[in-house]
Amino acid sequence: MFLAAWLSWSATAAVPTARPNVLIVLTDDQGMGDFSCYGNPVLKTPNLDRLREQCVRFTDFHVAPMCTPTRGQLLTGQDAVRNGATSVTGGRSFIRPGIPTLPELFAAAGYRTGMFGKWHLGDNYPHRPMDRGFQEAICHLGWGFTSAPEFANTLLDGRYFHDGVEKRFSGYCTDFWFERAMAWMKERQAARQPFLCYLPLNAPHGPHVVPEKYSAPYEGKGPAKFFGMIANLDENIGRLEAFLRDTGLRDNTILIFMTDNGGTAGVKLWNAGLRAGKTTFYDGGHRVPCWVRWPIGALGEPRDIATPAQVQDILPTLLDLCVVNTPPSTRFDGVSLAGLLRVTTGQLPDRKFVVQYSRAKLEKWECGVIWNQWRLVHGKELYDVAADRAQQTDLAAKHPDIVAKLREHYERWWTELEPLSREFVATSLGAEKQPLVTLTSSDWQDVYADNAGHVRQAAGGPRGGHWNVRVERAGEYEISLRRWPAELDTALTALNGDGSRALPITGAKLTVGGQELSEKASPGAKEIKFQTRLPVGPIRLQGWFSDDKGSDLCGAFYATVRRLP
Repeated sequence: MFLAAWLSWSATAAVPTARPNVLIVLTDDQGMGDFSCYGNPVLKTPNLDRLREQCVRFTDFHVAPMCTPTRGQLLTGQDAVRNGATSVTGGRSFIRPGIPTLPELFAAAGYRTGMFGKWHLGDNYPHRPMDRGFQEAICHLGWGFTSAPEFANTLLDGRYFHDGVEKRFSGYCTDFWFERAMAWMKERQAARQPFLCYLPLNAPHGPHVVPEKYSAPYEGKGPAKFFGMIANLDENIGRLEAFLRDTGLRDNTILIFMTDNGGTAGVKLWNAGLRAGKTTFYDGGHRVPCWVRWPIGALGEPRDIATPAQVQDILPTLLDLCVVNTPPSTRFDGVSLAGLLRVTTGQLPDRKFVVQYSRAKLEKWECGVIWNQWRLVHGKELYDVAADRAQQTDLAAKHPDIVAKLREHYERWWTELEPLSREFVATSLGAEKQPLVTLTSSDWQDVYADNAGHVRQAAGGPRGGHWNVRVERAGEYEISLRRWPAELDTALTALNGDGSRALPITGAKLTVGGQELSEKASPGAKEIKFQTRLPVGPIRLQGWFSDDKGSDLCGAFYATVRRLP
């Protein structure tokens, strides 16, 4: 992939001495209002508040309104439509092959790279974290606990994957991610290796489960378990800060703290003056904290920077700060913020940028366009957030010239990128790096069926959706279709948890590579197997279940595929 080609080019590039370490902490579903330092009247976050006071703070910073697009933009420096990861589901949660990623670029420059927590950019080769530049990857699958890939996983004493190998953790998941990240950083320090540590947490995303001691202080005062997850996170930030101080890593580590989208469970109580929350194109959906600290990096005093910035800016900024070279063909939609951080430039060149994502299909004008204090929402509503932070007064009629300029920018942007939204990224079958592949309904094209509730209710229609796959090696393949995840070892016709629909499954149908196949289920069967020969190349794969009359019932929410010897 990109890394192998890049290594030969970068071998001649100058490598600075005493390179800084990089630590990125990314929380999930924590909005601007979910901090006591931003005025929350109930929640207490003393360690996060203290960290904020020590950082340079971008106060007009924007991500995507949902998690996967933010993560893809962070790791590529490109807009979601360009890099491919535009949605959390629907076959659109993968970064396109060949696009250099943050860990690939840093690994090529001699850094050790590790990630700990939530990936959500693909669970199969070639999209796993270790396929995209992370030399150590400890993570869960999908969007997290109770997603379709983690149907029955638990935040306490659950499972995780270490470089693709399933293992178990003890205790609470957020504690575990922090512990493993700190242990890994300590190992890198002992080996005198500069590191890039990516710590993307699943907290405080649902399900809202946390040890009672964290949630108890908030009972009757707000979303207690959600706030409890943030209280636990805050405690871990305190542990992380003590670790960095005690090991001597603090001074030469660039620490970036940010969140992945706007507010969720806490917005009704307090939303820091913003309008709406996650999934929306008002600022409450995508305006988040971004704090940067590097004690010996000549960043000056802790302060606020009001210049609008976006998550796509993080990668080029880190490349500048760490003096990591890139091949001449590398393209970023973001710009470096290093000059602002080091006070060598007072402002960025005037620019407009777009916030857009999709739940399934991308739609024109489902977006926000940002230009200084102006926000164009859905292509028709205009707000001046400097005067109207809560976006209550639509100024489109008063400023048609501003609307026209923002619409013109978006039209150019959309014309260039929209064709890419129809180019789907495939998952590999038969690759030597992953002999057994498990596909889930999360990645059915254009279908939103990515959580345990969808699986229990047999969502997605009588046939579900298809997977876009690429066969890496021609040969005989065994394809097994399941209604329930294999680790539960449950019959096709069984119920599985509250709200489950029992279906009279007696057979299955499969279309793959232009073939149409069918098989009957044996009594009590947990899966229905097919065997067929597949050629090399991109194909569509779709499986679904039927009853004894041949009527279609639901898609196969899980499929395992392996190339036979």
